[in-house]
Amino acid sequence: MKKHNFNPGPSILPPFTVEHTAKAILDLDGIGLSLLEISHRSKEFQAIIDEAVALMKELLRIPDGYSVIFLGGGASLQFAMVPFNFLRKKAAYLVTGEWAKKAMKEAKMIGETMVVASSEDKLFSYLPKNYVIPSDADYFHFTSNNTIYGTEMRHDPDCPVPLVCDMSSNILSHPIDVSKYALIYGGAQKNLGPAGVTFVIIRDEFLNKTAERIIPTMLSYKTHVEKGSLFNTPPCVNIYSCLMTLRWIKANGGMEGIEKNNIAKASLLYDEIDRNKLFRGTVAIEDRSRMNVCWVMKDEYKELEPDFQAFASSRGMIGIKGHRSVGGFRASLYNAMPLDSVKDLVAVMQEFEAEH
Repeated sequence: MKKHNFNPGPSILPPFTVEHTAKAILDLDGIGLSLLEISHRSKEFQAIIDEAVALMKELLRIPDGYSVIFLGGGASLQFAMVPFNFLRKKAAYLVTGEWAKKAMKEAKMIGETMVVASSEDKLFSYLPKNYVIPSDADYFHFTSNNTIYGTEMRHDPDCPVPLVCDMSSNILSHPIDVSKYALIYGGAQKNLGPAGVTFVIIRDEFLNKTAERIIPTMLSYKTHVEKGSLFNTPPCVNIYSCLMTLRWIKANGGMEGIEKNNIAKASLLYDEIDRNKLFRGTVAIEDRSRMNVCWVMKDEYKELEPDFQAFASSRGMIGIKGHRSVGGFRASLYNAMPLDSVKDLVAVMQEFEAEH
């Protein structure tokens, strides 16, 4: 039976990425050494990281004056690194989910923070609107996609202060205007590569606005920018996998081609949720995420949720159980998710509806 991987992360990767990484682990480009054992100081690995940086800049149309680095520690380390480097007097945060809350929690340990707006009053089922970003903040931080609750901000906000964004779960899923941002970061394990590597896109000028505190060497963005991600041994295999994914994205039409496919997948599933008599969506329609589609049984069919979960699993649908704080169901439709898998999920939903 074919398995359809809807896991929220670590998540599905392009077969191209998996296959080429597996081959490189046995023998990297015929050099007689495994990708697992080459030196990060070797010319072979330098070529890998150079191409990965170049493709990130090409695909995202990153303008001059920005650096791309690959680090360890996940987005969770970035929650602390951002304020440690750039919080001087006050930082502003948009709170739209658990990860945004965790980012602000880390900043609070370092200095003054303020909540510009929050959607926690309705279990993060919408994105706040018409908020005012304070012009005296050191930076404004938001999380572009909410993996747990299923909301997504796809526009690049105008901002009177340096703009910082956690794009862990929707980077490379649609075009963005990088020039509006001072810093973009995210874990790779949704749209880019396996867990264990984090990307950072940072405006070089922003590096001159670091706070006047002693910053440990490993926590300083300057350290990693100056050393081209090679200050310490990076996660070499993971970066190679990211490179393979970037090649795959380029071969599939770049940001425009990927976005077109993501729109088709999300529209297909949301249309079925809205049509199906058993289900309902959980977030404001205008704020629905293309990456993480969340839904539940309608109240009158609530007792059928375990039955549908078992039914879907028996048909090869993996990872659709909703987060414990929301319940219901969640299908993560990251870039590598095939449209055919979404069609099969829709067919399962329709079959279950017919039986009940």
